[in-house]
Amino acid sequence: MARTASGLDVSGKAKELLSKARTVGELRQAQAVIFPLEFGFSMEQTASAIGISKGWACQLRQQFIRSDGACIERKVTRGGRRRENMSYENEEAFLAPFFDKASKGGILVVGEIKQALDERLGRTVALASAYNLLHRHGWRKLAPDKRHPQADVEAQEQWKKNPGTPRGNRPPVVGRSADQTDVSR
Repeated sequence: MARTASGLDVSGKAKELLSKARTVGELRQAQAVIFPLEFGFSMEQTASAIGISKGWACQLRQQFIRSDGACIERKVTRGGRRRENMSYENEEAFLAPFFDKASKGGILVVGEIKQALDERLGRTVALASAYNLLHRHGWRKLAPDKRHPQADVEAQEQWKKNPGTPRGNRPPVVGRSADQTDVSR
């Protein structure tokens, strides 16, 4: 046999909310409280009458009872970061010393940022979290240049124009006898 429904102390507020509901959320929350109390509905019956799942009906009911009859309207927003570790502003403040060091000629070492992030949050996070954090703030991994910064461009161009002596004018290889013919041509 099912338990008797709780919330008799807020049933008057639920009836008042039922008559003054401005949104569907408010109406459903009031119905989730009233149906079990007034009509003896089970949670399954209440959920099917309201048009939501049993778990959601139970949550709406418990929120109303715990808030002592105050309707809690949840705003459903799409997108965004629902499981963020820090706000965007806190992340900027956290990364500022690392970016300052990098702007003065230093190198961003992701391992150091991850260790600092672990200390800041008080738990270990994945290395990908550190990369995601850097990506959110415009950092990108730079690929190496196509040439060495200390390369001598003029010497390379001279080499392209005059790569060395032709094969026929090369001195003989040490240890080769004079009667062997060169078959490399």
